[in-house]
Amino acid sequence: MQERANAVKMKGSSLTLIGPELRPGDAAPDFTLTANDLSDLELRSLKGRVVVLSVVPSLDTGVCAAQTRRFNQEATGLSPEVVVLTVSMDLPFAQKRFCGAEGIDRVVTASDYKHRCFGPAYGVAIKELGLLSRSVFVIDRAGRITYAQYVRELSEEPDYASALAAARKVV
Repeated sequence: MQERANAVKMKGSSLTLIGPELRPGDAAPDFTLTANDLSDLELRSLKGRVVVLSVVPSLDTGVCAAQTRRFNQEATGLSPEVVVLTVSMDLPFAQKRFCGAEGIDRVVTASDYKHRCFGPAYGVAIKELGLLSRSVFVIDRAGRITYAQYVRELSEEPDYASALAAARKVV
């Protein structure tokens, strides 16, 4: 599996990402995540819809919580044909608890803890931490990536405006 040394930083320390750096125009790799009810959630089940993948290291951190709250807020202004999916390594129970406590009702959360296939497929698996790197992808109805942002400093938030504009453009 490809390793990308110094691909991201956490508070200035360099980290290695496992997997390819995906770009607009690439086919979105399929994945199997674990939903909050412990069922499998596959990308193929969302085919025909626009998918915004908001990837975070852990919902138990301030920046990740802020990112998820922001996408939840912004989702109210998106077409119902857009699915906003937050992916982390957090256990589904923790994701469900977070969403309930924060009133997250427009974002779907799913975990890569069980299958561990999402991180390497999307090039966001952090070798040193066993977590996922902060990133955002937009996938069009045909299953192609139209937007990809790998946030280079994990303590920073993504470019929401660009990601949302990309989602609106392909609806």
